[in-house]
Amino acid sequence: MTYTTRTARALAVAGLALAASTASAQQTGTDMGKGNGTMHSMNMAQMERMMSGWPKASREAAAFMTKKYGAPAAMTAEMAVWGKTGPWKRTVVFAREYAHEFPAHHTDVMQQWIDYKATPTTYDELAMYDGSVVLERTSGEMSARCDKEGANFLALNLAHDIATGKQTVEGARKMYGEQIVAMKAGRSAPYTERLMFGMMSNTADPDRPAGMAMTGSRQ
Repeated sequence: MTYTTRTARALAVAGLALAASTASAQQTGTDMGKGNGTMHSMNMAQMERMMSGWPKASREAAAFMTKKYGAPAAMTAEMAVWGKTGPWKRTVVFAREYAHEFPAHHTDVMQQWIDYKATPTTYDELAMYDGSVVLERTSGEMSARCDKEGANFLALNLAHDIATGKQTVEGARKMYGEQIVAMKAGRSAPYTERLMFGMMSNTADPDRPAGMAMTGSRQ
């Protein structure tokens, strides 16, 4: 998965806004993730105006997040950003849709991150499994980008199964399709309901200077 320069720049701006909002909330003792009273109503009005030109999938994802977790901590014309909410380290709903044909045609608009550490040798398998699942080794994060939270739960649960050897790429893709069908039909689909593995900590991997391996090999 690659970002356009415009999207990457907008995400950086939103990240700065999120950091500023979080700092302000800490100083005033408010919860930016949930909002309250007049401030929450004002944010909703601002959201409606800013999302007026957004595609339906993006508006629906933002409405879902706001109903479940509260108003976003930061917003630009191109995205809405939530900080820590539920199991998520952060969530971004994009105004731009990314076409995705797996498991069936839809558009990806909502990306959600968790702290996660996987063996680098599994990265190729995870890329073959789902192009909208992204592992970031240095920051120690994994994210999924789909149109619904349930689909992101599913994508990450199956990614974890692949990373831990419980599933093959082919098996995970098959199960993904089955779980999505069940979810849309209102049947039990546990992998779409929550993360099925525990939260990780100390997941960042700063790597090592390029010369270290060479120096070590000469000793």
